[in-house]
Amino acid sequence: MTDISKLGEFGLIRHLTEDIKTKNESTRYGVGDDCTVLHYPDNEVLVTTDMLMEGIHFDLTYIDLQHLGYKSAMVNISDIFAMNGTPRQMLVSIALSKRFTVEDMEQFYSGLRLACDKWGVDIVGGDTTSSYTGLAISITCIGEAAKEDIIYRNGAKDTDLICVSGDLGAAYMGLQLLEREKSVYYQQVDEARKKNDRRGLEELAHFEPDFAGKEYLLQRQLKPEARGDVIKQLREAGIRPTAMMDVSDGLSSELLHICKQSGCGCRIYEKNLPIDYQTAVMAEELNMNVTTCALNGGEDYELLFTVPIGDHSKIESLEGIRLIGHITRAELGTQLVSRDGEEFELKAQGWNPLK
Repeated sequence: MTDISKLGEFGLIRHLTEDIKTKNESTRYGVGDDCTVLHYPDNEVLVTTDMLMEGIHFDLTYIDLQHLGYKSAMVNISDIFAMNGTPRQMLVSIALSKRFTVEDMEQFYSGLRLACDKWGVDIVGGDTTSSYTGLAISITCIGEAAKEDIIYRNGAKDTDLICVSGDLGAAYMGLQLLEREKSVYYQQVDEARKKNDRRGLEELAHFEPDFAGKEYLLQRQLKPEARGDVIKQLREAGIRPTAMMDVSDGLSSELLHICKQSGCGCRIYEKNLPIDYQTAVMAEELNMNVTTCALNGGEDYELLFTVPIGDHSKIESLEGIRLIGHITRAELGTQLVSRDGEEFELKAQGWNPLK
C-alpha cells in the first residue's frame, strides 16, 4: 500500500487523472491548470453539487470505495437529468484522513470513472486535502440544455398526471438490510470479546452476512443508476414533463416540493405505487409498512414528473413508467388515497441530513 503523503496533493491528482481523455466539445481544457475552461455557445449551463460525509451519507463498513465513487458521481448526474439536461463535466473534491492509501483512492476513482463513462461525462478538476474526521466528498456536475427544454419544479398544473419511473423503497430496504447485518456482526464481536473468545474473534474476521435473495435491494442502495434512459424515452415519445425531480429524499418529500413550488395540490394512490417484490418481502421481514418505505425511503434516484392529461395514452404505452396520481388545485391539499379509499395528508418524512 502506498502512503498518500509520498505523492503529495498534486502528485495524487496527477496519478488519478493523467490518463483521462475528454469526450465533450464544451470541455476546452480539463485537469491541469488553475481553472477548467468550458464553452457553451448556445445552451444554458446547469450546475449541481453534493457533499457526502462519512458517517452521515455513507458507512465504509459496508460500502467499498469503488461503489462509493460510482454512487457519488451518479447522484449528481441524476440532478442534471432531473432538469431534462445532458451532463457534461464533473469536479471532484475529496478530504481524507491518513488511514486511506493511494490504492484506496484508485478504487474510488475507478468507480467514479465508470459512472462518468456511462454518461459521457468529463472529469475536469477539483481539490484534494486532508481531514481529521474521516472521508468527505464534494462533487459538482455541470450540464447543458436548451433554454426551452429545461424542466423546473414549478410547472405542474391542475389535472396534470403524476408519474414515477422504476420502483420505490428498494434502496431504503437495502440500507435496512445492511444495517441489520452490521448490527449482527458487532453484536457477535461484543459477545466474543466479553468471553475472551479469541477463536471466535478470528472466525468473525470471515463473517458472511446473509444477503441471499436480496441482491436487488443491495444493488439499489450501493449502486444507484441515474435515469438518463427515462429522459431519452420521454423525448422519443414526444412527452415534455411540466415539472420534474429525482427521488433522492423520498417520494413524499419530492412531491411536496413540486406542489409547493407549483402552487398546487395532489392526489396519489397507494395501489399505484410501484414496489418491487424483494422490497415488500424485506419490509414484512422487518415488520415495517411497505407503503411508508416507498413514500419516505429515499435514495431511489428515480424520476418523479408531471405531464399534461392529454399525454395519458403516451404514458401508458411506456415501459417502466407508473402513473401514480394527479395534480389538483392547492385548496384540495396533498393527499394519499389508501387502498380502502381513505385519504391521508402527505407529509415530508424523507431523509433530512440536518435532523
